[in-house]
Amino acid sequence: MLAIGIDVGGTFTDLVVHDPQKNETQVVKVPTSSKNPAEAILAALAQFRERASEIVLISHASTTATNALLTHTGLAKTALITNRGFKDVLEIARQRRPELYDLYTNRPVQIVERKDRFTVRCRILADGRELEALSVSDVKRAAKTIVSLGFESVAIAFLNSYVNPKHEKQAEKILKQMKFKGHIDLSSDVNKEYREYERMSTTVVNAALSPLISTYLTNLKTMLRREGFEAPVYVMNSDGGMSTISFASSYPITVIESGPAAGVLASKHLARFLDLPRVITFDMGGTTAKAGTVLNGMPDISYEFEAAGRTHSGRSIKGSGYAVRTPFIDLAEVSSGGGTIAWVDEGGAIRVGPESAGSEPGPAAYGKGGENPTVTDANVVLGRINPNYLLSGKMPIHNNLSRNAMRKIADRINTSIIKVAEGIIRLVNDNMSKAISIVSVERGRDPREFSLMAFGGAGPLHCCHLADELEINHIVVPRHAGLFSAYGLLTADLSRTFSIPVLSTTASVEPFFAELTKVADGTLEEEGFGKYTGQKYVDLRYKGQSFELTLPYEESADIKLAFSKRHKEIYGYSSDDEVEIVNAKIRAIVPTATIKSYRARPDGSGEQVAGSNVTRDVWFENEFSTVPIYTREEMKIGSYGKGPCVIEEYDSTLVVNSGWSWKVEDYGTELIKS
Repeated sequence: MLAIGIDVGGTFTDLVVHDPQKNETQVVKVPTSSKNPAEAILAALAQFRERASEIVLISHASTTATNALLTHTGLAKTALITNRGFKDVLEIARQRRPELYDLYTNRPVQIVERKDRFTVRCRILADGRELEALSVSDVKRAAKTIVSLGFESVAIAFLNSYVNPKHEKQAEKILKQMKFKGHIDLSSDVNKEYREYERMSTTVVNAALSPLISTYLTNLKTMLRREGFEAPVYVMNSDGGMSTISFASSYPITVIESGPAAGVLASKHLARFLDLPRVITFDMGGTTAKAGTVLNGMPDISYEFEAAGRTHSGRSIKGSGYAVRTPFIDLAEVSSGGGTIAWVDEGGAIRVGPESAGSEPGPAAYGKGGENPTVTDANVVLGRINPNYLLSGKMPIHNNLSRNAMRKIADRINTSIIKVAEGIIRLVNDNMSKAISIVSVERGRDPREFSLMAFGGAGPLHCCHLADELEINHIVVPRHAGLFSAYGLLTADLSRTFSIPVLSTTASVEPFFAELTKVADGTLEEEGFGKYTGQKYVDLRYKGQSFELTLPYEESADIKLAFSKRHKEIYGYSSDDEVEIVNAKIRAIVPTATIKSYRARPDGSGEQVAGSNVTRDVWFENEFSTVPIYTREEMKIGSYGKGPCVIEEYDSTLVVNSGWSWKVEDYGTELIKS
């Protein structure tokens, strides 16, 4: 019995094959195909074709939805039907400007152009009563145009439909009667919560993505079956749960941030295994670096984000993306990956990012035609990455090409290629330390009280520098850190989040949870799942506030007391004002996780590693030092030593700075500040 996790990133596609009975794992890493990600998946799976009948589960994380929104490639031709007079809600939004004082700032290109928005007469009041009936003639007129112009998808979003979806369902029925064959999304189905802009934007994004994601996942499943892989395929949600292909195809907004979520989920699992109550997650891949926290076994969860928006030093720039309201693991993300390109600005200063070399052509060191200097090239020039090969020799590295790329900057600013490479590493480390500060210091958390869990192909290269900067004394680098996110896919359970509006300071919330339970029972039973565990949550705010906090709900607990305590933790104060329950939520969890433990099979007690037959000149503390190079796979569990040194593994490289002690454990490598 085998379970497979597949994480498709911007540069590499990672595959983990786990045997839960023997607790044995195999890993594969191949370059991502930007034109057809499924090709890389099949290439990684090729060596397991003869064991296809033994595979019981395939879990998948993909950047397809994110890339489509970023590039506006593959999005369906989408129309919007809304109330008369509300045609411009998507533009008006929340009046957030990406650059407050820039008179010429550009708002994101609208997914649905103004000419493709159709308005009809109808009105539901906030209490659900019908003020004006739906104009059938208006809807038919809009439907006729939509059909004649060949729209692929339609979003229907009417005011207050979260309380009474009558008009949306009528409009959907008329569209189908008018022979519209494309995809239809109702805001009352996609996001049954109040605030018309967020609900409309979420529905539009979902409608635009659904045909693309549905086609991608269906084709992937077909290709897998053609190659003999009949196992069910699940897709990682943005909140760390899993979905069926059918659900992800219908609600692609739930998988926009699926890749980053997998790494945090793996960190949560390992932190519980190691009994670490406070963990900062640091995931550095080929395109970006992401920081998050796992506090007492729980990652930070938010319920609204801006998809395809810009960031500045890890902070989301409000108004630069598309509002999407769905649960997701809250991370600070910066454009600091191995493939991030360095350049020189008009003032002669070195800059790093945000552009990335991606997988095609990739860093110059990969020898695939890339000529721009990247973070990976800087690490190669400084001796931090093996100058000859990666992936245990399967991927050649071209040191001379990295040096040529560095020379493009060195010649322009009249300095050495070593100084350029060192400057790039310093800049990217500073950028990533800011991201870690956002999820720790800026949220009232002292990073010195946390352990740093470093993973991703490039994470272990930079972890000691970041820990030194933030005065963190404990680092955990998981076994096969470069494929850790793919591990996370096999630690996740299938989940759904169901929500219903309450909007009351006096109503009992129990009847709302009873209604949600019926919906959850019916939905999961329809999809073929039986028993599940339900976690209850409530969105709360002081009456008169515009936004709310989400808290776990317990029937016997004092809601107001719990909310006031949480409000004070976040904002520094609490109030005696009435507390309003905005929404009730149930997160239904169906057990599907296959990885239960990270322990490797013991291979005997290790010993202090006094030296190595392999050494290399590596840049440490402003000079090259000849340091030992260790191969992780060749060291026994229990082996230990001190930095400076480099520990190379199939999928990642760990650079241990001076002042750090390290020990090989059965779950990975642990570093302690000396």
